[in-house]
Amino acid sequence: MHYLCDVKQRKLISMPRPRSDRIVQMPPLFSEFKPIGVAGKLLEQTILSLDEYEAFRLADHIGLSHAEAAEEMEISRSTFTRLIEKARRKIADLIIQGKLLTIEGGNIHFRKNIIRCNDCGHMFNININSSFIECPSCNSGNLVNLAGGFGHGRCCSNRKENRNQKKGGNRNE
Repeated sequence: MHYLCDVKQRKLISMPRPRSDRIVQMPPLFSEFKPIGVAGKLLEQTILSLDEYEAFRLADHIGLSHAEAAEEMEISRSTFTRLIEKARRKIADLIIQGKLLTIEGGNIHFRKNIIRCNDCGHMFNININSSFIECPSCNSGNLVNLAGGFGHGRCCSNRKENRNQKKGGNRNE
């Protein structure tokens, strides 16, 4: 806690700790979901952060305990519990209310990346620090970096430049 001194009064100001990056195994394959038969522009949007997505994936898809999932994400168990509860509320709300779900944002760092070939559709996993030149299936260079669409790639070195990139990845980053 820090004290802000003023001539007339003394105030106690609580400064929040800076958030550290939460670990996400790899980017999601899809970043938007919507009810069928309704145009997305007509729907209210719910944003699920990447760390909330990862908490949901670890607890409800893989079935890890809160303690195991927290360790995987390199956060405390209590922080994980808050993330998973928030994610579950958002997912329940969008299913019941028929909203558009967008997965984006959050203080995260990917461990792995997914690369998709635009020519043959093949997808392959690589370490986040690895570079790639061509598809191992068809040797095409027409590749999409899924982590790049979230501002990541080359271990986030180009994070600032990539923030405005189109969803779905950056080509050949």
